[in-house]
Amino acid sequence: MWERNEVQQEHRVTQDQVRCLVDMLLNKGESVCQRFLSLLGEVDPDLCEDLFGPVDSAATTPKQEADQQPLMSKLKASIVSKYKRVEEYNSLPGQDVLMTERYTQLLIIEKHRQQEEREKEMRTSGAVFFDARQREYKSISVDQLFKPDDHGDVPQAVILQGNSGHGKSFTAQKIILDWASGSLYQDRFELVLHLACKELDLYKDGEQSSVLDLVNVEKKYIPLIQKKLKESPEKVLLLIDGFDELQVPEIPKCSVKDSPPPAYVEAIVGALRGSILSECHLLVTTRPTALDKLNELLKRRRCAVRCTEILGFSEKGVHNYFKRFCKDEKFWEKALGSVKENATLYTSCFIPVICWIVCTVFREHMVKHIEVTNALETTTSIFVHFVYILLKHHCQGLKQPVPDLLRSLGQLAESGIQKQQVLFDKKSVEGTVSDPTSVPFLCKFLLKERVRTKEMFSFMHLSFQEFFTALHYTQDEERVKELLNPIEQQQGNTHLLPVIQFLFGLANVKVVQDLKDLELTTNICLEKHLKEWVVKLIEKKDGRKMLFTLHCLYELHDKDFVREAMAVWDEVKFESIPLTRADCWVLLYCLQCCLTVPSLTLSHCNITPDKLRMLQPALNKCQELGLEVDKLSDADVDDLVSAMGEGKTLSKLLVYDSSLSDESVQQILTAVSKQKSVGRVFLTVKTITLTTGQRLLNFMKSTPAAEFVM
Repeated sequence: MWERNEVQQEHRVTQDQVRCLVDMLLNKGESVCQRFLSLLGEVDPDLCEDLFGPVDSAATTPKQEADQQPLMSKLKASIVSKYKRVEEYNSLPGQDVLMTERYTQLLIIEKHRQQEEREKEMRTSGAVFFDARQREYKSISVDQLFKPDDHGDVPQAVILQGNSGHGKSFTAQKIILDWASGSLYQDRFELVLHLACKELDLYKDGEQSSVLDLVNVEKKYIPLIQKKLKESPEKVLLLIDGFDELQVPEIPKCSVKDSPPPAYVEAIVGALRGSILSECHLLVTTRPTALDKLNELLKRRRCAVRCTEILGFSEKGVHNYFKRFCKDEKFWEKALGSVKENATLYTSCFIPVICWIVCTVFREHMVKHIEVTNALETTTSIFVHFVYILLKHHCQGLKQPVPDLLRSLGQLAESGIQKQQVLFDKKSVEGTVSDPTSVPFLCKFLLKERVRTKEMFSFMHLSFQEFFTALHYTQDEERVKELLNPIEQQQGNTHLLPVIQFLFGLANVKVVQDLKDLELTTNICLEKHLKEWVVKLIEKKDGRKMLFTLHCLYELHDKDFVREAMAVWDEVKFESIPLTRADCWVLLYCLQCCLTVPSLTLSHCNITPDKLRMLQPALNKCQELGLEVDKLSDADVDDLVSAMGEGKTLSKLLVYDSSLSDESVQQILTAVSKQKSVGRVFLTVKTITLTTGQRLLNFMKSTPAAEFVM
């Protein structure tokens, strides 16, 4: 032995030389190579272990090690194939879409929001809502979820919480797709395993007992996964999607009297607690309703945990989603422009599911070549679609029948509306909703209160609370009467007006049918009471409520009744009320239901060229028209002339902040001269030329009653 060691020290081979020799021996077969490694282990165990690790009869040969790389590549390719396409809620077989074409970055924050900021956000809408989000929250991207914290520690577990329909599962699928595609977490994780809790109820009790049995991979890859878990578990990410879908017992260890949880639940709980796979990293998505239970399990791992929250889309995210979904630039810009003018609808688009519903409605009309401004369904119908989607696709383990659940939510919402309250404590929620943690429409969060934490609940936004309040009223005829009468009381109860508007939407014939699909029937007298009330409101000819009245009529969407109700008004007059595009399409709908319009005045209403184009078909019907238009160009003159028509009483035509050429002025004057009578005319022009002056003189001579200003 002494002689061999002396020779060995004199002629010691290098590691590179041994590797070359092993490569040569591989050509002789794996058994020869394995025999050589065994002998080498006897002669120089340190060198052998440095190169290949401990060698025994079951050791992995270099060829097997080399074969793992192609196997890992095949695993990644398999994951890409499975996850690159997504099915949408209404997809028929074969109608899936590419994830890369649909996924839009979400607003993810790393903070616990305070009561005041939650309440303030819930009460704002439209651009103000999105501006506040932009100002208050700094979003982190998916690739930053495992970044070191302020103390330099990398979290071993990351919680990604978010309400139903906010994009948690979509994000989970995008993460594993990007990892398998080589664009995410390449230096951090050698393996990402995806476990969808929603799919686990397909397994029979006792059938599954290992986390590896539950992950979405083919069995041929299990040995590779086991090797990674054994050799480098800290380089493995276990992505548990939808923790709230699991029926996890309140006490991790059930008593003898309780039925034991399914084996797959025990396996996942073990991974979360760290009793198995304790060195792996975790990324867990959950609804906030299950956050405290998840946090209790993760505490037992005694590791750094990062808690993040998906807030849905930012304003930029909404814009990008429309762009990705609609593709045609002109169409998506028109569609988005229409939605932005409806503050309630635009705000609700922060929820990805609502955004998908709205885009789907617009796309359907685009395919049918229907003008985009006529494509929008009523706001109420969009909310009913949302309820249907969440109940069908985001709701498991409900302990109440759907009709009972919706009534309970309505009762809770109505109690809050009456008190002008948007946040609810646990006691008041449990007093109306039997199992609030399983309800997808409620948001649960924890608030620090002195030395303890307090559970609170809310609806996703005040508009959803108003909708569920209206839904509650549809079940009770007496409560509807109490809400609507006397009309004078509505003066001081403006917070109830959105509820009344939703009530009109819930009386819409199509919406009533949609509610039947949810096993919910409305009171048969609802429509009758609403129609009687709105007729009385119209008869009062209160200009302050005229726009609200038109929105109610639009939500009802009964053309015959709208025509009958509008006939009461001998004049529709808006002065110093800026009209949005949403207001304009509501006005357009109501005016088009009428056979004729006796008189319409739009004064200081911010009627821009695009709104003029929208309203043009209805303006033609007016027997008397008073119109103020802003920022008119030569390209818009045809629309103005078409809107004026011929033979009507033109009480005024005021064109402000515009730059019109000689030709455009002549075109307008010609159209004005064809009217039955003319009041005040005001035009702004680029320059007054000799030609323009002559035309004005001729016009004033032929129309002496007109008051003309330039």
